[in-house]
Amino acid sequence: MKKFYAIDAFSGCGGLTIGLKQSGIQVKYAIEINTKIASVYSKNNPEVSMINNDIAKIELSQFDYFKQLDGFKIVAGCPPCQGFSNVNTNNRKNNFSDARNTLILDFYKIIDYVKPDFILLENVPQLVNYKKFNIFLNKIKSSGYTYDFKILSVNNFGVPQKRKRLVLMAHKGPEISLPLNNSLPNTTVADYLKDLPSPENTTDIFQKSFSHNTERIRNIISMIPKNGGSRTDLPYKYWLACHKKKNVSFTDVYGRMSWNKPAPTITGGCLYPSKGRFIHPEQNRGLTVREASLLQTFPSNFIFDSTLPLTLLAQMIGNAIPPKFVKFQADYLKSLVK
Repeated sequence: MKKFYAIDAFSGCGGLTIGLKQSGIQVKYAIEINTKIASVYSKNNPEVSMINNDIAKIELSQFDYFKQLDGFKIVAGCPPCQGFSNVNTNNRKNNFSDARNTLILDFYKIIDYVKPDFILLENVPQLVNYKKFNIFLNKIKSSGYTYDFKILSVNNFGVPQKRKRLVLMAHKGPEISLPLNNSLPNTTVADYLKDLPSPENTTDIFQKSFSHNTERIRNIISMIPKNGGSRTDLPYKYWLACHKKKNVSFTDVYGRMSWNKPAPTITGGCLYPSKGRFIHPEQNRGLTVREASLLQTFPSNFIFDSTLPLTLLAQMIGNAIPPKFVKFQADYLKSLVK
């Protein structure tokens, strides 16, 4: 059988690439605008040609080699989606005007140039309400692709996380129907974190890396009940002033994860208890870099850059596509070739 080759547009630190590689697909090119994130990607995927540039400005002729490869070709990617994420939908009237949201059409330009056998796109569920997504669908349809897209729960594919994502797959062949699950038991936080050593008892620098709070916040965290407790379990006198206001949203902030449940969605704030239910189930701290990446199903030996600020590490982890989720989609894609 012919080999499978891919371009990973908007690669981030490499979640999509890892999943494709785990499925036996050779990733030949990656595109990432952020130089520091691109460097982390290349440390873990040195065989992939990294294009560290704005996708809207890249020269498409550099993919001529890719077009000539003897095998099935895939253009895959997750266009930056913050402009139409839940947070921005709730807080910005003109969220769809975010400049990043035009990048889905730049993604199509690569498709139109390369003319791959398959297209794989992953994004937030809110993408279905976005005008340019419909433009994108019309473009790939007019180019001869059939497609299916569904909103899928990653926990149904072995990822220990409550995270819903829109997945689109297209090819030049018969109608396809994306599977809704992998028929395996759902996984939990315990499945991925229970046996990890504490930051004080490890040689893994990324298990030592977590946010450090003020003494007052550490005291509050210590009083939150273990294994799933919330800030609302605290006596009212310990509530932060911002949490005493009426109609306060984001009720999961300063909450603990539960061992026997999937984690909440791992976001770009995943290393900070103030950003969500990101406190360790038992220990009085937020998640470490390693823990957050494991909940995203990154390999346990994935190399980050310890010189980077936690804010950027949290961003690249939270913005990644869980590799285990990608592998299942890639395995299904390959099964379409008879």
